[in-house]
Amino acid sequence: MKKNLIMPYVLIATLGLVTMIVMGGVGLAQMDQAEGEGGNEGTLDPAELVEQNNCISCHGADLSGSGNAPGLNDVGDRFDKEELVDIINNGVEGSNLMTGDYANAEEAEVIAEWLLNGKE
Repeated sequence: MKKNLIMPYVLIATLGLVTMIVMGGVGLAQMDQAEGEGGNEGTLDPAELVEQNNCISCHGADLSGSGNAPGLNDVGDRFDKEELVDIINNGVEGSNLMTGDYANAEEAEVIAEWLLNGKE
C-alpha cells in the first residue's frame, strides 16, 4: 500500500491559509474599532490631557500654581480662549518652562475650553 506523501503538506498549507484569513479578519475588525474610538474632540478627556501633557508638573496637581508657574483656576479672568490656545500651542515669550508644543491643536482647544468652563 502506497502512502500519499503530499497530503500532510496540503493539510498544513490549508490550515495555515485558514488561520491567516481568520487572523486578518480579526485584525481588521480591531483596527476599525480603534479608529472609531479616537480622533474626535468629543472623546478627548481634558483632565487626562492635562495629566498626559505634564501641566501638573509645573502648575500643581490642583492647578493652583506653584513657585515656577501661575495657577490655572482663574485663567478665564486673564485670557480668552484664543489667547489660551495660543499659549498652550506656542508657549509664553521669554519663559524657559512654558515653551509650547505641549499639546496638538485639537488637544489645546479641548484643554482651553475645559479651563475656561471651570473644569467641569
